[in-house]
Amino acid sequence: MGAATAHRTLIVANLTAQTPTLLQEIDRRAAARPTAFTLLVPDTSRKPVDWTLEEGLKAIRSAARGPDGRRPAHVEGLAGGANAFESVKRALADGDFDDIIISTLPKRRSEWLRKDLPRQVEALGVPVTVLTPPEASRDFVLRVLLPSRPDGRDG
Repeated sequence: MGAATAHRTLIVANLTAQTPTLLQEIDRRAAARPTAFTLLVPDTSRKPVDWTLEEGLKAIRSAARGPDGRRPAHVEGLAGGANAFESVKRALADGDFDDIIISTLPKRRSEWLRKDLPRQVEALGVPVTVLTPPEASRDFVLRVLLPSRPDGRDG
């Protein structure tokens, strides 16, 4: 696949760059047609993060290669600034992207959704897909915090 002939997708993600929701979408798109991916990671965290841009690129590259690792993958990375929208505008000005994936935290925790980043980016005239992992269900959390009793009586 030549990068010049591939569909070009800008992925905007930070803490969600390695989530199953995003990686499954990368795999699906790469299987559908040759796609060059660029991961843009705005620096929105005031705290140290527990992953690096290189780790995010490695996960996205692996997903783009498919389950058997045989698909060609073209994946690049960009470090953005503190303002996610300005980082996207800069990336669009510097590159020729066909569409954008915005990968956010779950709705209750997402600063990007509270600031309506998807709508702002759509106004730039590029198709946008928003991927938001589901909230952890209360039942799942309770099962983890309060495991079944050894005698099998959970009530």
